[in-house]
Amino acid sequence: MEFSGKTVLVTGAAGGLGVDISIGFAEQGARVLAVDIDDVKITALIARAVALSSGDVRVERIDLSQPQSVQSRVAALAEERGGIDIVVNNAAIYPSKPFETYSIADWDAVQRVNVTASVAIVQAALPGMRAKHWGRIINVSSITYYGGWANLAPYVASKGAMVALTRAWAREFGADGITANCIAPGAFPTDAEKIHPDPVGYTRFVLDHQSIKHRGTPRDIAAAMMFFASDRAGFITGQTLNVDGGWVMQ
Repeated sequence: MEFSGKTVLVTGAAGGLGVDISIGFAEQGARVLAVDIDDVKITALIARAVALSSGDVRVERIDLSQPQSVQSRVAALAEERGGIDIVVNNAAIYPSKPFETYSIADWDAVQRVNVTASVAIVQAALPGMRAKHWGRIINVSSITYYGGWANLAPYVASKGAMVALTRAWAREFGADGITANCIAPGAFPTDAEKIHPDPVGYTRFVLDHQSIKHRGTPRDIAAAMMFFASDRAGFITGQTLNVDGGWVMQ
């Protein structure tokens, strides 16, 4: 199996995209550290993991809104597991309201979970990657970064930051055999869509904008993740891949 012997840490692992990312890596032999704090969703993830005939999925309840404790916890996990080979920064929060109604505390809360926690995790995983001269960092942005969405300013800003960090990390870590890439998902039918008051109208809006006229699934994101994590993508770094059914083309 492609990722036998590799340890992958996935944040937001029990969410709409995270479950399939976690299970996809486990199916390919990875030891998955599934980071989440939503007990209901964690139960569903564990059920999926138990159903695998083989696979190693270990849930780690880590509150990403506390970056300093995130860093110490991930460093301890890296020491315990002999390093973390692949980091998937997938977790995000996405409060929606007009820009002028966000408090600075609201803004900071989004950046802590969506950006600062990712920085803390990469800092904790980096020494082990450098020691092995091999590592994969995969960030999750969003096609909202390209514009066209109102009432999501802190979230959109955080997703732009993930693109920028991808490029900075790719440049800085390349000599150490570490790649950093980013995936920008389009509109996927997950809990994130519950912020839209008209689900039927929103689906129509999505299909009108996509070139491919059916909804994507979380497995589409998982497949892109596993490509970036593989040795087949060893000469690709600093890139952002839109997985969106041909919505954004640039």
